[in-house]
Amino acid sequence: MTLRLGIVGGSGWLGQAIARAVLAKGLFKPEDLAISYRSSPADLPASVFQTRDNSALVDRSDVVVLSVRPEDWPGAAVPLAGKLVISVMAGVSLAALAQRHATARVIRALPNAAAELGASYTPLFAGDGAAAADLELARQIFACCGTVDLVSSEAQLDYLSGLTGTGPAYPALFALAMEQDAVQRGLDPAVARRAVRGLFIGAGRMLEASAASNAEIVEQFMAYRGVTAAGLQAMQAHGVEAAIRAGLAAASARTATMGGE
Repeated sequence: MTLRLGIVGGSGWLGQAIARAVLAKGLFKPEDLAISYRSSPADLPASVFQTRDNSALVDRSDVVVLSVRPEDWPGAAVPLAGKLVISVMAGVSLAALAQRHATARVIRALPNAAAELGASYTPLFAGDGAAAADLELARQIFACCGTVDLVSSEAQLDYLSGLTGTGPAYPALFALAMEQDAVQRGLDPAVARRAVRGLFIGAGRMLEASAASNAEIVEQFMAYRGVTAAGLQAMQAHGVEAAIRAGLAAASARTATMGGE
């Protein structure tokens, strides 16, 4: 049997990224995909069914992805009558999803903005009512967007919403601080921006290709006792690790308040 996928909020940036990814990878055909939207349709093939009516989307879908903001979710909480629902909302629990959508087949996923590039990191966690085949389908959907991990608890998933769900925000903050320092020291702003972005792009590729752990990489540079080691030691002395832990704690605490349960 051919499964049909519906994406509630499919015209938003994440909904469209998921839709385009599953179409590009051939996991679903355009005629087996439906999306709902609030303001304007998505830029997708003409044979994709598009509607403002979430109930119409549910009627023609076997699997429904909820890609709306948590605060908009109550208005999109239509009954699913035992169908599989996959939520990409931060802070909305499996229990709340099961209750409002009248289905025990619930899975939570937390892709990030890199889904648009096929480079998202997406953790998954499934409720007890989801079958192994349901979880495998969710894994295949988000594998179209990048890397997928199954985590062992919903608490871990909620923590990751403030870690990996943030996309480029944390690296961008670090990059901004470096760029501002470079400009204050006299570099042309355009040169500073290219230098810092080049650093992060190259570093990301090296981390991806390296078999060494992050701790091993840091220790390797520390062992040289050169320019980089001096910078690392000063950053550690000024509390960069404590600042990062505080930021992650704050993000985790915010996640706990987003579901409105």
